[in-house]
Amino acid sequence: MAEKIYVLIDHANNRPRNSSLEALAMGQKMASETGMEIHGLILGADLGSVTEQLSRYELASIIVVENPSLREYNPDMYVHALAEILASDRPNLFLLAHTYQAIDLAPRLAARLRTALITDCIGYKTGDGSISFVRQMFRSKLNADVTVKSNHPWLVSLQAGAASADTLRPGNAPTVARPIDLSAVASRRQTIETIEATKGKVDLTRAEIIVGVGRGIKKQDNLPILQELADALGAEIGASRPVVDNEWLGRERQIGSSGQTVTPKLYVACGISGAIQHIVGMKNSGCIVAINSDPNAPIFNVANYGIVGDVLEVVPALTKKIKQERAT
Repeated sequence: MAEKIYVLIDHANNRPRNSSLEALAMGQKMASETGMEIHGLILGADLGSVTEQLSRYELASIIVVENPSLREYNPDMYVHALAEILASDRPNLFLLAHTYQAIDLAPRLAARLRTALITDCIGYKTGDGSISFVRQMFRSKLNADVTVKSNHPWLVSLQAGAASADTLRPGNAPTVARPIDLSAVASRRQTIETIEATKGKVDLTRAEIIVGVGRGIKKQDNLPILQELADALGAEIGASRPVVDNEWLGRERQIGSSGQTVTPKLYVACGISGAIQHIVGMKNSGCIVAINSDPNAPIFNVANYGIVGDVLEVVPALTKKIKQERAT
């Protein structure tokens, strides 16, 4: 029997979540390096649209579990369904995105299966026929290589941005329906209403370009200078914690360990020094441009391009140049 990798695909509004597609991309890479098969696994109800979108990727199969009891996330129902499938199929690895839902689901599932769980991983290593997983410790100051000795499946949650969904290999994946009987499962949780955390506001996790604002802009009155740059780039505005604490911008725009984790294609850090709490929330951006007057600012350690200068002088000049280029 072929060794397998299963990837749980979270979804919303009839679309796979980007964090799950990133997990799928890492799963594809693992499969190509280890010779294992990769399968997508999706739970819910009325999954036709999501399944069709997933079928465009290179997968051995898409395992579809449709049941009215799985329409909304319910840990009792999800754990029962997943435990039944994983105990029967025994894949080597079960990957899922490290989301708030996964933080609730994964430990319950690992306890039910009595198997290993490695959380919030940023990568993996292979060699000598084994695989280990890389996760950060001590506020991301150290990387630890974690090996597992328990029986399969091993449960692994992957940090947002650990892989890029842009690297997904296209294909034509077949669909396999897996009926699950949940009629005898007692639910201890009732969902009254589902409210998006950013409902009516901005969701920075979907932004392709972000202009990050730090306290180096000196005062709230200077925000329009940054907004003009964002408008020129077609970007969203993000913020470091001091900017939010000073109430210059709303909490929904905070990026970092106590805010959102973002992976835009371009992140422009304006007047952000680069505290580790902020770095962990944006370090996996495709390209990072940092503007800071302090040449020793930690933000330059993760930046692809750095500009040493007064942000209030550099940003207007940059905005002017961008507008000129777009006008030609």
